[in-house]
Amino acid sequence: MAFREMFSKNHRTTDAAPPASTETGRDDTSFYDLKHKIHGRLIEETNLAALDSMDPAEIKTEVGGVVEYFLQEEQALLNEEEKRQLIVEVLNELMGLGPIEPFLKDPTISDILCNTYKDIFVERFGLLEKTSARFIDNAHLMNIIDRIISRVGRRIDESSPMVDARLPDGSRVNAIIPPLAIDGPILSIRRFAVNPLKMQDLVNYRTLTPQIAEFLAGCVKAKLNIMISGGTGAGKTTLLNILSGFIPANERIVTIEDSAELQMQQPHVVRLETRPASIEGTGTVTQRDLVRNSLRMRPDRIIIGEVRGAESFDMLQAMNTGHEGSLTTIHANTPRDSLTRLESMILMTGTNLPESAMRFMLSSALDLIIQSTRLTDGTRKVTAISEVVGMEGEVITLQDIFVFEKKGVDKDGKVLGRFMATGIRPKFADRLELAGIEVPEDLFSIDRYYE
Repeated sequence: MAFREMFSKNHRTTDAAPPASTETGRDDTSFYDLKHKIHGRLIEETNLAALDSMDPAEIKTEVGGVVEYFLQEEQALLNEEEKRQLIVEVLNELMGLGPIEPFLKDPTISDILCNTYKDIFVERFGLLEKTSARFIDNAHLMNIIDRIISRVGRRIDESSPMVDARLPDGSRVNAIIPPLAIDGPILSIRRFAVNPLKMQDLVNYRTLTPQIAEFLAGCVKAKLNIMISGGTGAGKTTLLNILSGFIPANERIVTIEDSAELQMQQPHVVRLETRPASIEGTGTVTQRDLVRNSLRMRPDRIIIGEVRGAESFDMLQAMNTGHEGSLTTIHANTPRDSLTRLESMILMTGTNLPESAMRFMLSSALDLIIQSTRLTDGTRKVTAISEVVGMEGEVITLQDIFVFEKKGVDKDGKVLGRFMATGIRPKFADRLELAGIEVPEDLFSIDRYYE
């Protein structure tokens, strides 16, 4: 039986033909109010269970027919374009995420930021812009938040007013509601590309150069311990995902994340994800718990989506005890800042470790720090690649191998600059050669510039 014929028993109209539309409906009711009313009637008066047995094209046809019927009953006069738009938005309410569904289908949008129900911003090509889309009210936004987090077994309420979750495509979701969010629910979606980016894409976007890309690929193959540093939206996770693609297919990889988003291409991958506390406040599984457990899973490589707490100590211990080739990201503005943040995280664990011993552990565990930065024009650049050399007295020694030298800004606001070698040959260059990675003699020449 067709969906449009499956009106429930409490359908409030008779079998008579619907009244003809008049020109008064559109004047009396705003488009958002009309959509809300039509959506409510669909839920109340139709058998939505019938949708489960239909394909998307059939659903669109059937819902379109029911919406046409309701529009005539509501005496709303809409032109064909407005009807088409209304049907699309009602479908998004029924099967998608309401007003933000079109943004999820737009590959040029990387972030969707809902500041309460009234304001929806998106990031496109690295720059924020306000959209004309909006939710009906805060309750409508809360309904969409509940729809997202219920899919991954998370919850949000007054007792637990913050939540991290993910969409089926791997996009990260964060929601925070009153009383912590003063003006109303806040929803932030950090999108992940449907088709994962490759290293060539970063070269095309001028995030780095082909020579630097080959160098980084060689570092991964040679099993260097690498940490990617950067601010919010700097492309750390994207770069981590791309670099992980150079791990040989015959190695066992264990990934550890707060919200699973890495898109590994290898056949032998074990994906682990943290778990928040239950409603009784029990059952929490932290990244530190997962790092410790991963050591018993015979990993060749351990990849931590982002190091942010007590797991830093266990991660560094793993890097120092035979688990070479590990990868992670960290929030920091410079390579030096990233080491300071790691020290702070270790101190937060309560580990009674002398400063000198802690820094020696850091210097011996890490080989390379990659700094990723989002510039003022919205572009992302690898602005520094630094080697962790060792200890000099009480200080961890870093040396830059490649840097991005900023030259200024053109009349269109585009950042001008060039990549350059510092003239320092890294100590691990011999490890690359022993691993069969070809290192050109002039790659690190101080006279070498990469435009």
